[in-house]
Amino acid sequence: MSGLDWPGLMRAGMGRLGLRPAGFWRLTPAELVLMLGDPRAVAPLDRARLAELARAWPDAAPERTKED
Repeated sequence: MSGLDWPGLMRAGMGRLGLRPAGFWRLTPAELVLMLGDPRAVAPLDRARLAELARAWPDAAPERTKED
């Protein structure tokens, strides 16, 4: 037993991604994961999330010193 779910990977690559068999077999496992999207990956930061973070962690003006 190889430990890999080859039938499932083939369904995902050729079925879901629409790869032809030759293209599927030329991929490395890392390339296939990248194409399928890693379910553990964090979603990219969008404008709404950036605005939420800016409200939660506002930039403070630097404190002025006597030398300023």
